[in-house]
Amino acid sequence: MFHSKAAWLNTLKPNFKVLPLKDRVLCGVGALLGLSISSLISWLALGNLNAWYIAPMGASSVLLFAVPASPLAQPWNMVVGNSIAALIGVTCAMWIPNQTEAFSVAVALAIVLMMTTDSLHPPSGAVAITAVLGGKAVQDLGYAFLFYPVLLNSVLLMAFAIFYNRLLGKPYPQRPQVNIRSADPTPTQKVSIRPVDIQQVLERQSQLLDISEYDLQKIILEAQQLANRRSLSQFSCRDIMSRQVLTLRAEDDIQSALEKFKQVNLMSLPVVGDLDRLVGNLALYEVVEWFKRAADPKASWENHVYQIMNPKVVTVRPDQPIEDLVPYFVERSFNYIPVVENQRLIGMISRADMIAALNQQIHFLKEKA
Repeated sequence: MFHSKAAWLNTLKPNFKVLPLKDRVLCGVGALLGLSISSLISWLALGNLNAWYIAPMGASSVLLFAVPASPLAQPWNMVVGNSIAALIGVTCAMWIPNQTEAFSVAVALAIVLMMTTDSLHPPSGAVAITAVLGGKAVQDLGYAFLFYPVLLNSVLLMAFAIFYNRLLGKPYPQRPQVNIRSADPTPTQKVSIRPVDIQQVLERQSQLLDISEYDLQKIILEAQQLANRRSLSQFSCRDIMSRQVLTLRAEDDIQSALEKFKQVNLMSLPVVGDLDRLVGNLALYEVVEWFKRAADPKASWENHVYQIMNPKVVTVRPDQPIEDLVPYFVERSFNYIPVVENQRLIGMISRADMIAALNQQIHFLKEKA
């Protein structure tokens, strides 16, 4: 009996991913800091105003810091949705004497207009109600309520959310996962599920899904890659990497680095420090940009590789399967990926290495069939 009740209760729960404790705490810290800082700035700007901060910002912070990937949490939704709701709420408060009717109509109209402008933001419903039930302080403001505190609160909280989420490495606002080189589908999409396929399925849906089309594409493609791995023989990065790697030293003179580029005809080279620890990557275009700045007195101090290199490098481990590298070579047009073990550069995998390995896997599958 108890088991059946527990099973029934589970049907009421959302099918939602539970984040690790550390991530949950960071979401809470983000809301704490975001609300505190935006509230303080609002108070400094509107200190003599009774309605200097509004409660719906608490609901907005849940979206901005707990689920920033949600389409409902994007900056457009936050600012435009709250502004529309405030405008409708103030108008209804002025023209509809009965408060129950006023806030009911305000929320209904706000939903329709937000969905029409693609700015749906659930906390905005509370903004509309606040405009009606906020008391004399809000009523005295009239349409100024839209600009302060609503727009001021929204912009401040949104600005901190952008800073905080990016500080944690979360992409916010969400950006479309599209082919940056042309309007065509990406190379992987051409031979698998395409964006237009997902669009057609979503158009048949009769309800709004709280996930962006771009995230849905990414999830489907990554799931497909995992499925494809199960049908392929496994090569590791160690199996196909080149062990003799041409490198630059961090303290090398930039002129000498250019000479090395000329010798090998490569577009980028890894940069190592003591004990062959990988410390960065220098692309040929960065050397070209350095030459363009040569006449600028401010850039005269740049003489060594470490001063113009990119310290952020995508690397792989020697025991990783080569399928992990496909998105970098296909979607992001990488030419080389360093192989690192204990922070030391031990090899390099080129696009040619990948083509040779995948070609071998194709032959393997043909023979197996």
